[in-house]
Amino acid sequence: MPGARNAVETCLSIRRGERVALIADEASRPVAAALEQALAEVEADTRPLSIETFATRPMRTAPAEILDALGSADAGILCVQPREGELGARMAIVSVVERRRIRYAHMVGVTPRIMREGMRADYRQVDRLSQQLCERMDGARTLSVRTAAGTKFSASFSRDLAWVKTSGIINPRYWSNLPAGEVFTTPASVDGTFVCDGTAGDYFNAKYGALEATPLVLEIRGGRLTSADCGRGDLRDDFWRYCHTDGNSDRVGELAFGTNLGVREMIGVLLQDEKVPGVHLAFGDPYGSQTHADWSSRTHVDVLTRGCDVWIDDGQVMAGGQYLLDKFEVL
Repeated sequence: MPGARNAVETCLSIRRGERVALIADEASRPVAAALEQALAEVEADTRPLSIETFATRPMRTAPAEILDALGSADAGILCVQPREGELGARMAIVSVVERRRIRYAHMVGVTPRIMREGMRADYRQVDRLSQQLCERMDGARTLSVRTAAGTKFSASFSRDLAWVKTSGIINPRYWSNLPAGEVFTTPASVDGTFVCDGTAGDYFNAKYGALEATPLVLEIRGGRLTSADCGRGDLRDDFWRYCHTDGNSDRVGELAFGTNLGVREMIGVLLQDEKVPGVHLAFGDPYGSQTHADWSSRTHVDVLTRGCDVWIDDGQVMAGGQYLLDKFEVL
């Protein structure tokens, strides 16, 4: 319940009488119940919608009833477990949110543990760190990332591509994953090696779990995936196929900082793990409506690495997966 209240009161700032579409699946019922109680405590006008009532899983398209509910809501929450083939349906839900500019929490993969951990962060502090990173990266030329496991890449940036803050303080302009704590952009280019020894996104997280024992070793040149290697041939081949679904599926669409200071270790669930302090990438769609990238893809898959050392230009800002907080003003 403390995490649910944080989501409703701090992150979404739900007020008495506001109409809230609470969309959930059966697998997420315990979390949805906590959120519904937190909404009742602030006397919101809540409309609970169960996905299984309107669609079979995996849902290939977003049910009209869900889109209609978001079409008349002041705020929305999507609280579901990801299934293979459902990305298009979730993107359709987000499209309505962005068109209407309502406050929206995207909680895909949320668990009771995440509600007890990442959702109990001090989101005001997370917001301060995220804002400072946005300001610093807006003038940065390069970013360099190294890990003990073999990640070694550099990225460059364009002033035409925006840095976006999803720090948990949600407003009509920018929806956010919850738990939150992320600053991202579409990089101009990425070159080097990325060792995914954390978790991978979309359905890969549920299908393969944490990848510490069988990491994906990804080679990237000019912002495109050029090779993938892994001790698990099924994972390697599955990932390679996914990243060649369309002409931009192999392109680095996102480079992001995790900024949730309330979590320290990955737990094998992408929704929280991508908020752990560090830097990660995603191949596929660049969320162009937010970053202003002028291309798109039908796919989007995050890849996470552990224990990052990070330099913005020539200044180190992270060591061993922890922010050097003397470089920031967050307390």
